[in-house]
Amino acid sequence: MSTSKTGKHGHAKVHLVAIDIFTNKKLEDLSPSTHNMEVPFVSRTEFQLLDIDDGYLNLMTQDGETKDDVRAPEGELGEKIQSEFDEGKDLLVTIISAMGEEAAISFKEAPKN
Repeated sequence: MSTSKTGKHGHAKVHLVAIDIFTNKKLEDLSPSTHNMEVPFVSRTEFQLLDIDDGYLNLMTQDGETKDDVRAPEGELGEKIQSEFDEGKDLLVTIISAMGEEAAISFKEAPKN
């Protein structure tokens, strides 16, 4: 974030540079410093992985409900989740959600009870 001084024709400006948490694209915005800006609410939740079916993760929530609308991640993360799941490991997958979108960002082996 950087700011500019008040100019001859108006308000001081705020220049924001951010990275999209879902696509890793760099985004920029320029706004008058006196205006409000919307900020997304990002939540991070761990779910138990039950199955991987047709490119989607079948997850179990904390209260025992199933959730099957999150796409399996592509690339190295998706391959690691698939291989460890195929080995029979119990996995916990971390899902971030914001602005109506969800994505798996990491995983770990579930602790043994």
